Amino acid sequence: MTLAAPVAMAETRVIVLGTGTPVPNGDRAGSGLAIIHDGEAYLFDAGHGMMQNAIKAWKDLDAEELNPTKIKQVFITHLHSDHTLDYPELASTYWWRREERLKAIGPKGLQAMTDGFYEMMQADIAIRTSGVNPVKDPSMYQVDVTEIEQDGVVFDENGVTVEAFTVDHGEVKPAYGFKVTTPDRTIVISGDTAYSETLIEKAKGVDILVHEVIGEEGLRGLSPEWQEYHRSVHTLTSELADIANQAQPGTLVLTHIATYAAPLETAKTEVEALYDGKVVLASDLDEF
Repeated sequence: MTLAAPVAMAETRVIVLGTGTPVPNGDRAGSGLAIIHDGEAYLFDAGHGMMQNAIKAWKDLDAEELNPTKIKQVFITHLHSDHTLDYPELASTYWWRREERLKAIGPKGLQAMTDGFYEMMQADIAIRTSGVNPVKDPSMYQVDVTEIEQDGVVFDENGVTVEAFTVDHGEVKPAYGFKVTTPDRTIVISGDTAYSETLIEKAKGVDILVHEVIGEEGLRGLSPEWQEYHRSVHTLTSELADIANQAQPGTLVLTHIATYAAPLETAKTEVEALYDGKVVLASDLDEF
């Protein structure tokens, strides 16, 4: 008997599409991450400017899967603007050239946000779906939305599993992190969160932990009220070092980076002062 040759395992690519915060920054888009496996792209969050970076990755990083018409799946951690402003952009861009509808998975309220997108784009949709426009499927602008009901696996297809878990982002409820497992890599995405024991458990031993961060040097320069707010809803550098020391990821990727008036690099140096693993201060379009 002749044994079939083993099928080569597709390598998983992780491309950062946005590392910024709600504060406008010409060098950093709002939150966004692409995980690419076996010809499919899985997007996590869609902050302002994320789509432009996706197109750049398609063209400049040879990531054909990030051609907007080929993106089939997006996951949303929570409904803050810096994580969702490009969700309508993703749904709108070249939708009439899609072969499949976009699917979106996220917290309760995502369907209402999607319905609002339809209302916002009502004139455009009406024009493109009537008259002489050669649109093959006039319903393709619609998004298949799934609102997460409880923690657990929310996606399991094509060798990719996505598990949602609740994180603590203050008054924003629900807010989720995601653990992504492919045949060759494990990735945890924190979303926006304060220090989270649940996240530590999910992130133990993963290949990549993508985590938000607040620099403490810069935080000390804010008013007491703003310091209290950020401490309650985000993760300080010392706290992130503690998380990393317990989880021991292969690579800790810093994103959603806020250092206020302090140099951006302080976010990395403050973590590295308390954690000796591999730490990367991510920039938009970095790949891991």
